[in-house]
Amino acid sequence: MSGEPSHAEEPATTAQTSSKTILSRQIEEGLNELTRPRTGLFLSALSAGLDIGFGPLLMAVILTMAGDVWSEPLLHLALANAYAVGFIFVVLGRSELFTEHTTLAVLPVLNRDATLAQLGRLWGIVYAGNIIGGIIFAAIAVTAAPSYGIADASAFAEISVKLTEHSTWGLFTAAILAGWLMGLLSWLVAAAQETISRVFFVWLVTVTIGMAGLPHSIAGNVEVLAGLFLVPELGVFDYLHFLVLATVGNAIGGAVFVSLLKYGHVVRGAK
Repeated sequence: MSGEPSHAEEPATTAQTSSKTILSRQIEEGLNELTRPRTGLFLSALSAGLDIGFGPLLMAVILTMAGDVWSEPLLHLALANAYAVGFIFVVLGRSELFTEHTTLAVLPVLNRDATLAQLGRLWGIVYAGNIIGGIIFAAIAVTAAPSYGIADASAFAEISVKLTEHSTWGLFTAAILAGWLMGLLSWLVAAAQETISRVFFVWLVTVTIGMAGLPHSIAGNVEVLAGLFLVPELGVFDYLHFLVLATVGNAIGGAVFVSLLKYGHVVRGAK
């Protein structure tokens, strides 16, 4: 029997109805993704891993062009907005992003419409596609951008070092916040009715992540890999250390602080 709650006898408020509608949309979309063929899932995830790289690439371009000219606050704001570009490409392009599924795909499991095995299958395929796509993009970017004259190697290095210089605990807790925000993004996009609203929510959430410098496992995969390819001081251990902590933190942030809490308060009819 499905874990979806039965409607209460008393009339639901507008806010409650809205929350239940969003949850129903999320569960339905999550189920569709959980049952998609492996090949389609992987290719979509590969596309997301590639497309999200345009954010870090644009950041490197801005750093190269204006790093020594603009003030620090203005440069920081510009880089945060550049960071959001890749996410807009991915979310509006309907590609599969791991950090969206840390929330979206968990909801059908909580509702007893899907199994943990199905969730693990989806996460594994999407994550692998995202990472492989990021590796390909990073390799192309660090080769083409400096030789074409649009971004210096030092810009890629600066971006990657800022993500890997934190302590283990600091990186992990910041990754939880990033996953939490990405989970909220999935919920807000489901609530949006128009494309312009979706663009705004994607921009709002990802600019927040960029402004705070929070580690996102998939975008960060491109950022740190670019540095790994270019900076002698950055090693494979630094890359793996970042990737593992960012991935686990993102998953906890999306699954616990969004999926469990949102599902719980809608199911229990919280006002």
